[in-house]
Amino acid sequence: MLSVQNLTVNYGSTRVVDQLNLALADDEILMLVGPTGCGKTTILQALAGLIPIADGEITLGAWSATAKNPVPPEKRNVGMVFQDFALFPHLSVQQNVCFRLKDTALADHWIDLLGLGALRNAKPSTLSGGQKQRVALARTLAHEPVFILLDEPLSNLDAALKDSLRWEIRSALKEAGVPAIWVTHDQEEALSVGDRVGVLNGGKLEQLDTPETCFCEPASRFVARFLGEASFVPGRLEQNRVITDIGEAPGTPVKGASGEVDLLLRPDDIDLIPLPSGGNGQIRWARYEGGARLFAIDLDNGAEVKVRVSHEVRADIGSRVQLAITTTHPLAVFNRE
Repeated sequence: MLSVQNLTVNYGSTRVVDQLNLALADDEILMLVGPTGCGKTTILQALAGLIPIADGEITLGAWSATAKNPVPPEKRNVGMVFQDFALFPHLSVQQNVCFRLKDTALADHWIDLLGLGALRNAKPSTLSGGQKQRVALARTLAHEPVFILLDEPLSNLDAALKDSLRWEIRSALKEAGVPAIWVTHDQEEALSVGDRVGVLNGGKLEQLDTPETCFCEPASRFVARFLGEASFVPGRLEQNRVITDIGEAPGTPVKGASGEVDLLLRPDDIDLIPLPSGGNGQIRWARYEGGARLFAIDLDNGAEVKVRVSHEVRADIGSRVQLAITTTHPLAVFNRE
C-alpha cells in the first residue's frame, strides 16, 4: 500500500504542496484534479523522487522516503506515463517496450493486450496519438512497477479517442494490479475512471472520496464548482428539506448548514418549460450541445441557474420560462454566503 503522510513541497519560499495525506490500496486508481498551479504534477514528481520534499513521508513496501532520508528514483520502482508519450523515436514499438528488459515475455503480454501486436516493428513517427500512448503504457507495465503515476496521459488526444482509451488504460491498470495516481484536468475523466477522486486547491486536498460522493456531496463550494456546472439557489432548510422559489428538495447539510441556506443544483436537477409570459425566470443565454441544450436562467429572486434539457426544447434568449426542481435524491446544502 502506498502511504503519503504530511507531504510538503516548497519551491523556494513558495509552498506548493501543503500537508498532503493519502493512502492507496494495492490496485486502486486515484484521480487528482484541480486548477492549473494547484500542485498536481508537483505531487507526482515528489512521489517519483524527482524533486526534494520539505516535510512528510512517502512509504511503499520496503522503502520509506523523508526529507532527511530521500530515496532516489531508481530505488522506488515507479512507473510514469506522460502526456507527450516520451518514446524513443529511433526504436520500434517492440524495442521501446522492451527497453532494458532481459525477459521480454511480459512485454509481449502487454503489447498483445493493448492491441499493438501488428505494430511491433513500427517506429513512433508512424503511430497515431492513441497508439503512442498504448506503447508508453505497455512499456511502463512491462517493467513491473510497484506503483504508476500518470500525468495527463490523454490531454494530447482528440475527444473521441480519449473516451475509449481511458477505459483501455483503466482495464490494463486493473489487470496489472498496481496502485496508480492519475492527474487530469478533465472532470468527466476523473469521475468516470477513478476509484476515488482527490480535488486539490492551492496545494491542499479539499476532498478525497469516491467520485459519487465528491460530486453529490461536495465538501465545499470550490469542489462543487470544479467537478461540474453548479448553481446555488437560496432557500430554507426545514426538517431535511429545502424550500426554494422553484420548488422543494431533500437536503444534505454541509458543515452544519441550517436555517437560511444555499441549495446546490446541477443542470439535470431542474426542468424548464418555455412560456409566453409569467414564469419565474428569464433566459440569459443558450447553448446547443447536440443531444441537449444548456440554458442559463436569471431567476426573479436574483439567482442564476443552469438547466440542461432535451435538444427538442427550444426557447429564445430573453424569453420567460418556468423552472421546477425535479430531482428526488438529497442535494448538498451550504450555509448562506
